[in-house]
Amino acid sequence: MDKFTKITGVAAPMPLINIDTDMIIPKQFLKTIKRSGLGKNLFDEMRYNDDGSENPDFVLNKPAYRKAEIIVAGENFGCGSSREHAPWALLDFGIRCVIAPSFADIFYGNCFKNGILPIVLPQEQVDILLKETEKGENARITVDLEAQEITTPDGEVFAFEVDPFKKHCLLNGLDDIGLTMEKLDSINAYEQKAAVERPWV
Repeated sequence: MDKFTKITGVAAPMPLINIDTDMIIPKQFLKTIKRSGLGKNLFDEMRYNDDGSENPDFVLNKPAYRKAEIIVAGENFGCGSSREHAPWALLDFGIRCVIAPSFADIFYGNCFKNGILPIVLPQEQVDILLKETEKGENARITVDLEAQEITTPDGEVFAFEVDPFKKHCLLNGLDDIGLTMEKLDSINAYEQKAAVERPWV
């Protein structure tokens, strides 16, 4: 998993509330167990017309936001089913951070396990960021995980809270497997001892 320390990127506005995981990645794209390739179907039903052409009115299809790394959204982002494909699709598109007044619990946890930083801010601060995102390519927001700060294009700074353990994992690029591998020496020592004590296993 890639580390998340500090990013400065274009922020795309998605002020809808209750953006659920089926909106993020519709159910017909859940057949794969690969984490790559899902970005092309991110927000598929909003992003494409029935004939497969791009919907020019959808934010991520607009030239200014095609390379957005941050989404600023409405409350209860990631509600619905617990599919881990949702953060996979966001990450594959290039989204590293989602800022919203609230998140669904399972989606929130899945983001951290996949290298995405979900940030909860008060609605009034989200509203300020949404207004900033209207600047298009000039809406470059800095998210500093180490300092736990968001800096707007105008230099306004918002502090955010994050669980210390989740912060440690993101800063060091540790998913569940990575956390296990940190104990590799202890695991190997146990296996060697077990092989001597129980050679028949």
